[in-house]
Amino acid sequence: MAFTWKLYGDGKTPPLGEAVAPDERLTWPRTIGIGAQHVVAMFGATFVFPLIMGLDANLAIMMSGVATILFLLIVRNRVPSYLGTSAAFVGGVAAIRTNGGDSSDVVGAILVAGVVLALVGVLIHFAGLGVINKVLPPAVTGAVVMLIGFNLAPVAAKTYWPQDQWVALATMTFVIVASLALRGFIARIAILLGLVFGYLLSVLLDATAGQITSFDPNTGGDTTRDRINFDSVGDADWIGTPDFTAPHFSVKFSLLVLPAVIALVAENVGHVKAVAEMTKRDLDPMMGRAVAADGIATVIASSVGGSPTTTYAENIGVMAATRVYSTAAYYVAAIVAILLGLCPKFGALINIVPGGVLGGITVVLYGMIGLLGAKIWKENRVDFANPINLVPLAAGIIIGIGDVTLEFSDDFSLSGIALGSIVAVAFWHLAKALAPADMREALTREGTHPAAASTLGHGADLGGSDPSSLDELEAGRASTRRDGTTGTRER
Repeated sequence: MAFTWKLYGDGKTPPLGEAVAPDERLTWPRTIGIGAQHVVAMFGATFVFPLIMGLDANLAIMMSGVATILFLLIVRNRVPSYLGTSAAFVGGVAAIRTNGGDSSDVVGAILVAGVVLALVGVLIHFAGLGVINKVLPPAVTGAVVMLIGFNLAPVAAKTYWPQDQWVALATMTFVIVASLALRGFIARIAILLGLVFGYLLSVLLDATAGQITSFDPNTGGDTTRDRINFDSVGDADWIGTPDFTAPHFSVKFSLLVLPAVIALVAENVGHVKAVAEMTKRDLDPMMGRAVAADGIATVIASSVGGSPTTTYAENIGVMAATRVYSTAAYYVAAIVAILLGLCPKFGALINIVPGGVLGGITVVLYGMIGLLGAKIWKENRVDFANPINLVPLAAGIIIGIGDVTLEFSDDFSLSGIALGSIVAVAFWHLAKALAPADMREALTREGTHPAAASTLGHGADLGGSDPSSLDELEAGRASTRRDGTTGTRER
């Protein structure tokens, strides 16, 4: 495949009603500028989620560039997308660490999930999306996404928020206000702006109010310390490689993150459909390739200790705002991300984000991930008057959120997200099989798979999705005007 793009017109910004196709480009200086916007759009979530999962944020950024290039190659440059860190794995990773797992166990489990996702992509490619729709209807997918998000509530409440409650409150307030008061592209990076705000506020408070005495997750009790310490930044080199971690495999830990695959299938399919609508091209033949590419990218990233990946709605929003769908801009963004990952000093600056700042952000992020499940239900008109939907999903959600544990032996148990997802999926199908015919027929009146609803705005960040814009494509999706042109819908 040749890396050549046709120059669009005179290489300048397309006029209203026109767009730059994936196989076209603007002049290289303008293409580099668009690529820089893609870096900013993906940046917040791509390093926030590794921090939350206890993984190397610098490595995650570097591998996101590698993953994006790999994705573009597999989809033959026909699906312009950026692959950043996935939020869908955060709950499973938290469960792994709660059960005594370390970073090797985490990336090993993620790698297994990547293999499963890749195989699902191969299945979609050869058998069609219908087979996935039958196994994972919108009622089930929504339940799994919901319990993944809400299972994380104790992490935000007990680990991050107590480290500096006032900075957490200020950061949360800033994110909420910024996401609503600002407009367009700036609103879509509210999480990144919130991080910068909380970071600077912590520096200011250290200089004016002195040290803080509060919960320290490193000691498990209260300690007196600075909110932010720049010693590691000063010690870090300007050029070097991130720290790599070899994966360690465990069946128990792998089961904790496998439910994330359900969310990623829905997300990837939804994003491909959104891009297809925006570019006015039939990308259904690329659906299986895109899902498989995300799985393969996750395998490659986690094999060296990196974070799981997913296509990002924020970058789809950038395309909608600029009307530039050129894959050349994504190669530029990927190269920039790789270069940033090779700067340890930059990584050290990321890794010292104060816990209070993460507290303010995670209460928003985790809640938004959970509410994406409700969004899937709403868009697909899931009927909870039907016991097939109501009874088994109610049980699965409470098991997931409440972190219920089912012990099989001293060495093996299922709990939380894994157990809740299994109950939601397996018992929904059992309920359907046992239900009378009128209840089963009522299911056909519900909407299609959430992937179809995703064309109107699926979940970022499961995303990644970055849930900084978890009205997802609402923040930058394409809306068709009466004259048939494509533009963005202002917040």
